Amino acid sequence: MFGRISVIALNTYREAVRARILHGLFAMAIATGGYCLVVGAYALHRAMRVVSDLGAASISLYGIIVAVVLGASSLYRELELKTAYPVLARPLRRWEYLVGKFLGTVLTLGAFIAGNSAALLLALAHEAGRSLWLVLAVALTSIAVAVGLAWRSLRLRTYVPIVWATVMVVVGWLLASGAPDHRRVVAGSAVLSLCEVCVIVAVATLFASFSSPFLTAVLTFGVFLVGRSADTLAHLPARVFGEAIERLGQGLSRVVPNLMVYSPPRELLTGEAAGTPLGPYAGLAALQALAWSVGLLAVASLIFRRRDFL
Repeated sequence: MFGRISVIALNTYREAVRARILHGLFAMAIATGGYCLVVGAYALHRAMRVVSDLGAASISLYGIIVAVVLGASSLYRELELKTAYPVLARPLRRWEYLVGKFLGTVLTLGAFIAGNSAALLLALAHEAGRSLWLVLAVALTSIAVAVGLAWRSLRLRTYVPIVWATVMVVVGWLLASGAPDHRRVVAGSAVLSLCEVCVIVAVATLFASFSSPFLTAVLTFGVFLVGRSADTLAHLPARVFGEAIERLGQGLSRVVPNLMVYSPPRELLTGEAAGTPLGPYAGLAALQALAWSVGLLAVASLIFRRRDFL
């Protein structure tokens, strides 16, 4: 079972990492990191805070965009091109196929978020006093090594981004040692964003199991908006909106994932929030993301199992 799921997951990752739209979004994410440096240059003594706060927001934003795009298009593309039919004709359960697609998309997003985080950590390293030439040398050398490995090993070419992103996150974390609070903001936001996109990909997989890519993207983005507003919807004042709207808001806040959990205040990320350590908080957030993902994938599997492709 695990072998079949892993094959589907790795194949999904290979297809996603070759997509041009993913390359374009990653380029936009890196450009946003450069924009953070420009804005930080006008912030006098708060440049590092600007870079870390805007960078954390960009990690979440681009992660959600990639999750919606890949989650809405991956399954439909294989069904539309009929490349999924020979796979499903093999001794492979449909739920295994869906879980493999989900894990492959999450793996792609993990590499994407790690690469974006590494770029922001290098930017923080420069703001914290590291030489610009040192930061550029590290970045360009790592890219050159990654390109060289990809060129020498065609078989492992698509997996190079995972190794490169992981190594660069560690290097960026070490180089940004002069800004401990700000690098905690970037790293904490990256971990929580990965948990959040797991939920979003599971939501997209659920809708993709029975609808078109456009409808899947619209519905998934709608769930994201409601999830980011769950706390507000749960506390709508009845005297302003009426009892019907109040009950509707409370009902929506209970049936959708509360995504505000993955966008905590800065004080919690830096460890300044009293009585709320970041480690246990992130662990509980990850467990919540796991529970939502398993539940949504179970429902998607039931729907997909009954789907007729003829």
